[in-house]
Amino acid sequence: MRFNDPQSSSGEPRWAFPVDMRFKLLALASQIGVRDANEELRLWFKQKLFKLRDAITVYADEAQSTPLYQIQADRVIDFNAQFDIRDMQGRVLGRVARQGMRSLWRARYDVLVNGAVAYTIFEENPFTKVLDSMVGEIPVVGLFTGYFLNPRYRLDRGGNGPMLMRITKRRSFLETGFRIEATSQVAAADENVCVLAVLVMVLHERHRG
Repeated sequence: MRFNDPQSSSGEPRWAFPVDMRFKLLALASQIGVRDANEELRLWFKQKLFKLRDAITVYADEAQSTPLYQIQADRVIDFNAQFDIRDMQGRVLGRVARQGMRSLWRARYDVLVNGAVAYTIFEENPFTKVLDSMVGEIPVVGLFTGYFLNPRYRLDRGGNGPMLMRITKRRSFLETGFRIEATSQVAAADENVCVLAVLVMVLHERHRG
């Protein structure tokens, strides 16, 4: 799905949905490629091992020659961490705030733009995550859990609707990832921030089912 306006307010091309975030299951460090519906690589990053504080540079290419964004956590312990999304000039484009206590059962992340909560990402059915984790521990059977138990999340405007994006965990034998489907139009100025906010959520939730 591509919306009518081909460019965001910053002049960057808008996203063609669905968008896939894919990473290798056997990679030691987190490596995620983000591709649009045309299979065009839009974002790429590789998270360094053993970093005590999350600091991510997001690139436009796998060669990591064109940096686009930086994502920086505000603390080492991420129970209630907040993550600033900045462009390469250091301007804060948005902030992702993980709701620690509320996320123990149902994952929830607030996406702030200009200091106010503009969007919220939350888990649709936490029971799916629990079943996925339990079945995943069963020998042999656990290899196939990703084919019939797929946790889903949604991005809503302001936390009480309407739903703008649905995020579904997808898995194969050699890689796993998340698919983002657009269910309504996100403001052009916020589209990149929303995709990057989903990336922050994915980094925290991919091991929880």
